Amino acid sequence: MDSVAFVVFNGISYGLMLFLLSSGFTLVFGIMGVLNIAHATFFMLGAYFAYELSRIGGFWLGLCLAPIGVAILGSLIERHVLSRARGAGHLAELLVTFGLAYVLTEAVQLIWGRTSVPYLVPTFLDFPLLRTGGIQYSAYKVLSFGLTLLVFIVLFLVMRLTLIGSIIRAALTHPKMTAALGHNVPRLFNQVFAVGAGLAGLAGALAGNVLGTQPTMAIQLGALIFVVVVVGGLGSLGGALLASLLIGLVQTAAVSYPVSLLDVAALLHLDGQALARSTDLRQLSTASIAPLLPYLLMIVLLLVRPRGLFGTRDV
Repeated sequence: MDSVAFVVFNGISYGLMLFLLSSGFTLVFGIMGVLNIAHATFFMLGAYFAYELSRIGGFWLGLCLAPIGVAILGSLIERHVLSRARGAGHLAELLVTFGLAYVLTEAVQLIWGRTSVPYLVPTFLDFPLLRTGGIQYSAYKVLSFGLTLLVFIVLFLVMRLTLIGSIIRAALTHPKMTAALGHNVPRLFNQVFAVGAGLAGLAGALAGNVLGTQPTMAIQLGALIFVVVVVGGLGSLGGALLASLLIGLVQTAAVSYPVSLLDVAALLHLDGQALARSTDLRQLSTASIAPLLPYLLMIVLLLVRPRGLFGTRDV
């Protein structure tokens, strides 16, 4: 029972990290309609900024200022680069953000090198805070868990219960009417983009010392952002949260409780012997294909429900 609780906690923790990373992307796409290919790069920059700031003033300084630095950078990019491409259509925005991802990645490699940097969990948070039987939960994981949950609650309350949330949702569906009422829609879009970049930066500052801060971290998690957004539903924060938790739990359970693919084939009433003739399913388990499971989940969901879990439009 303790091992199940440990797997569930790890799965939820990983899922919440995915949500923190994808929430900014969901926010930007839901409000601005921009598929920001460079979003995972902001996640990487958050980790590198936190590493550099932690060398100057410690972990808390890096955690607090790194997301702000990434948000400011995101605001400048949206104002001086992305806004110029907005009138040319979504393809132009897609190409611009793709180019930005490449340029920012190259800049990171020029400044910090092509290998990982020693951004580690701070020693004062590297201790077991909670114990359940023989299972221990570190203080840093509990901190990440709590901060991510807090971010979701704040985002949900702001978008649903505040005036600024109403203005943002109105600007999404009726931008001309919102502008006619006296609201500065371009500035609003700029602020939303900055918040989305800052959320990715916060995810990088929290996860960089666990996953490893290196130039390839944007590529490793970038594709998962799209999976989360598609599974959850385009523009839905609640869907992004549920999809992130689902993916986190599925991947963690697949690694923690590996099952032979031959047994899975038998469970699905497939011809396991025929499959085994083409590949040795006995040597393959759910643990070996765990990185592929989110994509398989996305394919199945698109076949059943193209709008995603809570989406309002087809993918």
